[in-house]
Amino acid sequence: QVQFVESGGGLVQPGGSLRLSCAASGFTFTAYNMAWYRQAPGKERELVARISASRNTDYADSVKDRFTISRDNAKNTVYLQMNSLKPEDTAVYYCKIYAWAGSWGQGTQVTVSS
Repeated sequence: QVQFVESGGGLVQPGGSLRLSCAASGFTFTAYNMAWYRQAPGKERELVARISASRNTDYADSVKDRFTISRDNAKNTVYLQMNSLKPEDTAVYYCKIYAWAGSWGQGTQVTVSS
């Protein structure tokens, strides 16, 4: 059974940093492109960043130069380092196999507020 367990969210002031983690299981992690998505209140879920099996990365314009996606294949884990956080980054963050139609994890809440 494919599963994604996100963690690391919380409340942070504008300009602060957080590191999200996603533990994946139930599939051959090293073979898949992975991604972080987010959904803000009243908005559609959007792609934030993706990392290929060969570690090529791509980012949404809104987070470029502030967020960094990485993966640890030995731990079946994907990370999202978020720096210079803004109030508009407030959302529930999810990780998943990129462009996969299966179920989502529970997500982790990130709130950026003073």
